Amino acid sequence: MENKPRLTFWQIWNMSFGFMGIQIGFALQQANMSPIYKYLGADEGSLPYLWLAGPITGLLIQPIIGAMSDRTWNRLGRRRPFFLVGAILSSICLLLMPFSSAVWMAAGLLWILDFSINTSMEPFRAFVGDKLPEEQRTSGFVMQSFFIGVGQTAANAAPFILAALGVTGVMASGIPHATLWAFIIGAVCFFGAVLWTVLTADEYPPADMDEFRRKQAEGNVVVTIVKEIADALKDMPTTMKQLAVVQFFTWFALPCMWQFYGIAVARHVFLAPDEKSPLFAAGTEWGGLSFAVYNAACFLVAFLLPAIANRTSRKLTHFICLTLGGLGLISTYFAHDKYFLWAGMVGVGFAWASILSMPYVILAGAIKPERMGVYMGVFNLCIVIPQIVMGLVIPQIYGNVLGSDPLNVVIFGGIVMLIAAVSVLVVKDVGAGKIAVPELATAEPIEGPIAA
Repeated sequence: MENKPRLTFWQIWNMSFGFMGIQIGFALQQANMSPIYKYLGADEGSLPYLWLAGPITGLLIQPIIGAMSDRTWNRLGRRRPFFLVGAILSSICLLLMPFSSAVWMAAGLLWILDFSINTSMEPFRAFVGDKLPEEQRTSGFVMQSFFIGVGQTAANAAPFILAALGVTGVMASGIPHATLWAFIIGAVCFFGAVLWTVLTADEYPPADMDEFRRKQAEGNVVVTIVKEIADALKDMPTTMKQLAVVQFFTWFALPCMWQFYGIAVARHVFLAPDEKSPLFAAGTEWGGLSFAVYNAACFLVAFLLPAIANRTSRKLTHFICLTLGGLGLISTYFAHDKYFLWAGMVGVGFAWASILSMPYVILAGAIKPERMGVYMGVFNLCIVIPQIVMGLVIPQIYGNVLGSDPLNVVIFGGIVMLIAAVSVLVVKDVGAGKIAVPELATAEPIEGPIAA
């Protein structure tokens, strides 16, 4: 559909609401999988290996799901069937995860969980490109950032809040009951949020349905999809190549935080001697609460980003936010008081809000609408490949270069994020010249909250 109508605030709200559920699932694993692995007896230096499930499944699944969704049309539409199937499988995995009795069981469930989350998540990115005209895409991706912030804040804080409300005790594996109930509640919220979007958001049918059906029917589906992905890689726009460099450093840095931050807080701020100490549980719960701070900052900042980008540029906005994130991670070195950690996490929140929106806004303006799904899937290779590289490199340097100290991994991540910020400056935002209507349109009150 060439001339897409401008959508209202609530239409963009409904089409993005399911992203909150997806990010509840992501946040629960980001804040809790390293502690769960430690409770089950995993070696600290090997944690990145155990986290490889996410990036490897993303590497294999996201481009395929993107291409498949481009070729799908049924009673639920193009993207929504994938939202729903992924949500059902993810919720089952979240329910089972706290009952893991061994490292292999938790790792296996993480593989299935990440496969399922990727099935839901990738089409959500293409959904914005499908539904919104160029001048509203920043608002669409920022709305997703807002819901990511809300969902991750709630999920990160859940174990701490449940423990504060009196949910105490541990399972036979050593996993706290507060973590158990956080995963159960998260599973219900994940499914409910995605179902809301499936039921309340419609999709535009292909402009030429006969031609679409002809392409659906021709040739072997798997061969066709592989060819589409190969063609997309061969024809990758220059802007996308430049963004790939930014994404590499950004997504190398982020797992340094997700995997080691909670353990670093437990060891250096709460002074926990080992994972059997009550101080370890308290420290990792505070680490999760600190993640909630950066996600709260994310959704508070999210709606400011269009205004900042409109008055400067989308590139400069992303540069500033990544710089604040890198400095925020490095500041962890100076945190001898648990509340000081939150100052650094606010900077990470600025970075996270931009990471989840600005690269996709810039990319969407540089690719053809009919290949939105496959290119969004291919672009996610720029997210998963650096995470795989990180998962293979960090264990090799953990004992010597990084001194077997999780805090050093977090600081290293901050330095890499600053490199990502500098690399933004070479990106050419070709879509910025296509915007015909200012995004900050105060004459339309119903859409005002998006761009305020």
